[in-house]
Amino acid sequence: MTFSIHGLAVARGIAIGRAVLVASSRVDVAHYFLQPEQVESEIERMRAARDEVIDELQRLQRDMPKDAPHELAALLDVHLMLLQDEELNAGVVQWIKERLYNAEWALTSQLEVIARQFDEMDDPYLRERKADVEQVAERVLLSLKGTGSVVARAPRPARPQQELQLEDTDVPLVLVAHDLSPADMLQFKQSVFAGFVTDVGGKTSHTAIVARSLDIPAVVGARSASQLVKQDDWIIIDGDVGVVIVDPSPIILAEYSFKQRQESIERERLARLRHTPAVTLDGQKIELLANIEMPEDTTAAIAAGAVGVGLFRSEFLFMGRQGNLPDEEEQYQAYRRAVEGMNGLPVTVRTVDVGADKQLDESRHDAAHLNPALGLRAIRWSLADPSMFLTQLRAILRAAAHGKVNMLVPMLAHGSEIRQTVALIEQARQDLDRRGIVHGPIRLGAMIEIPAAALSLRLFLKYFDFLSIGTNDLIQYTLAIDRADESVAHLYDPLHPAVLRLVADTIAACQAQGKGVSVCGEMAGDVTMTRLLLGLGLRSFSMHPSQVLAVKHKILRSDTSKLAPWAQEVLDSDDPSSLVLPN
Repeated sequence: MTFSIHGLAVARGIAIGRAVLVASSRVDVAHYFLQPEQVESEIERMRAARDEVIDELQRLQRDMPKDAPHELAALLDVHLMLLQDEELNAGVVQWIKERLYNAEWALTSQLEVIARQFDEMDDPYLRERKADVEQVAERVLLSLKGTGSVVARAPRPARPQQELQLEDTDVPLVLVAHDLSPADMLQFKQSVFAGFVTDVGGKTSHTAIVARSLDIPAVVGARSASQLVKQDDWIIIDGDVGVVIVDPSPIILAEYSFKQRQESIERERLARLRHTPAVTLDGQKIELLANIEMPEDTTAAIAAGAVGVGLFRSEFLFMGRQGNLPDEEEQYQAYRRAVEGMNGLPVTVRTVDVGADKQLDESRHDAAHLNPALGLRAIRWSLADPSMFLTQLRAILRAAAHGKVNMLVPMLAHGSEIRQTVALIEQARQDLDRRGIVHGPIRLGAMIEIPAAALSLRLFLKYFDFLSIGTNDLIQYTLAIDRADESVAHLYDPLHPAVLRLVADTIAACQAQGKGVSVCGEMAGDVTMTRLLLGLGLRSFSMHPSQVLAVKHKILRSDTSKLAPWAQEVLDSDDPSSLVLPN
């Protein structure tokens, strides 16, 4: 029966395919695809884990005290029977053979199928036996975890990128999960999935940001989607309006298939603008830059016609490494690849920005905090570990010998932090000089993403060559809203008068002193905000490559001389959203 689940639209487009559920379990479960030649060994690994649990239970039976409760012995018998159940075992083997799921994923998938059968039983006693099946499966999962082949990390399932390939599938797949971490999403990049849905998350949670960077349809904050959607259900993800349609009728399927084709035509039309300069109707040249996560992303930046990288999120080099942070040489090579990949165009590397919704798994500073968004993150994290920070600074300076490099420092708020950062950059230069290693000049910039920074522009412009407005965090901190929390997502408002005032004042202050200023947050790639930002005087936008052409299309049809007075009217309004021009 067809039904809909409503969430937040975070990445535009339509995806149609079969649901792949990432199960939520008390045991961390790895989810990755196998190569065909790995199938038999994976089945054997599954059997070995099951046999190990059977041996364990049989040993418990043998060693059970004579005065043990009869119910306990009966329970062990039930569990042994379930472990040898043909439906459970045959189903797991089928998932491995037909879908190339790893053993853990296959087991949790089959567990869900059986659990739903128990839920549909009329007899209350039989329904309660579902817990026995879950306990048996959990024992097997724990056994699998000890066999050496599980790629698992807390708190989310890990999926190695090289194993998340399925070249020969002809079935479109969409991912349904409770949540996905940034590291999960990074590994998602080259996957077979056409879209995804998560129970939690907000429009500017990092999951949503990376979803947009992947340019695939996504809906987050869908609450109970991972419980309502069944493994292998056909679903439609409407990333334009934030709706997930489960088990669509043929008529609905045909309607959305038509929408997909129309979107494809629109993309082809925008692609013709790649080599067209971004100039407004009144002759204002606009700089369109790309946000990237990895050096390889420069290919997409060049293909989209970006004139540089406005934000290289270097933290993705640090994630998912179980605390083994990249050394200077590894970082240098990564930054160098990005610089060379841009063919002489400038690359802005942001120093590592971790904490809050971007964790480093098991790194030294990754302990739980009561409120990580207000804790040891970004520049605070770096300054707390000068050795690590100097390693990154040296790597960036070395990469600057190969092309135009800017360095961008996140989450600065205090003059003491600024002075410490500048001093460490100078120390990194001296370290390289002493070692006789070539390095290049850089332009130094600061992120404006804390209200305190936006209200201290005179101090910032004294030290920095340019500023970059990180609107995601600026909105979050100005409005006291956790941008990853779907329960307050409706209060996250880029058009709030206070937010617009901070953005406008930052742009005006930089222009008054002849300093560069850009917006690198999600507002930059949102076509509904393009004309307003132009009217406020912004001339440099940085966004994911997939958004460049749509924003350029809007710029080519805009006249900043006419937008400026309207933007001032919006800025002075108590209700700016009511005045924003229709797009």
